[in-house]
Amino acid sequence: MTDVLVCYGTTEGQTATVADRIADVLRGAGHDVDVADLPIDAAPADYDGVLVGASVHAGKHQRPVTEFVADHRDELNAMPSGFFSVSLSAASESPDGREEAQAVVDDFLDETGWSPDVATTVAGALRYSQYGRIKRLLMRFIAGRHSGDTDTSRDYEYTDWDDVEAFAHEFERTLVRPGGPSV
Repeated sequence: MTDVLVCYGTTEGQTATVADRIADVLRGAGHDVDVADLPIDAAPADYDGVLVGASVHAGKHQRPVTEFVADHRDELNAMPSGFFSVSLSAASESPDGREEAQAVVDDFLDETGWSPDVATTVAGALRYSQYGRIKRLLMRFIAGRHSGDTDTSRDYEYTDWDDVEAFAHEFERTLVRPGGPSV
């Protein structure tokens, strides 16, 4: 059995939900999976493969994620690894919005020196019910500028779960089972 770490940074919880879905797919394929919110004490070398996820806020991923990847860059580059970035920009219907989401990923990978085997952007969620008054107004303003959902009386989830599961399967194909070929 292959041991996999799925670790992440999250602010409102959507990245944790995505990480859990990825872990479910990998478990269903016969892998042992640990899921953890960064920072953690575990090292990538303790696993056969590592997936790292982060949400985007103000154009950046969480500091604990950036630090984890930078601290373990060499290990991550030497093993099956992948990255998923959760953002509202990835939900955009315009090519410019999706390009913006990809640019944040590219900047993160350049900054950390990491070259994961697979990487993707994942559409996030607007959790108006979890925001304080000022953040709710700010998020409504940002959503309105991008023709997004502005009714602050409800939450919106944009994540394409089929895409998330396809990404998990794509990562799974990079794994090598002990004593055997790649999956």
